[in-house]
Amino acid sequence: MELKVHINNIHGSQMAAKIIGKFTLDNNDFRFTAIAFGRIGGQNVGAKISKDTEKELKKLGYDVEEVIMTLQRNLLQGDMSLPEGLKKESFVDD
Repeated sequence: MELKVHINNIHGSQMAAKIIGKFTLDNNDFRFTAIAFGRIGGQNVGAKISKDTEKELKKLGYDVEEVIMTLQRNLLQGDMSLPEGLKKESFVDD
């Protein structure tokens, strides 16, 4: 599964941040939100998608849980594009 993540906006800090963005599968864009937590116990990301997005993914033949896991893995690994002017260092604790 080739999933590409683009971040539109991030609010917060290295301790906790709300992420708003979209991911692309099969040339279709889907919106998501996520909360990223750092420091205590390491990095964690919890991503959410809408019920409409879940339905559309199922219609395309995707396993929704697998898509969410892949999305979260990409966010944790920094495999994403960012808007101009935003640096990963501003919210990722290396």
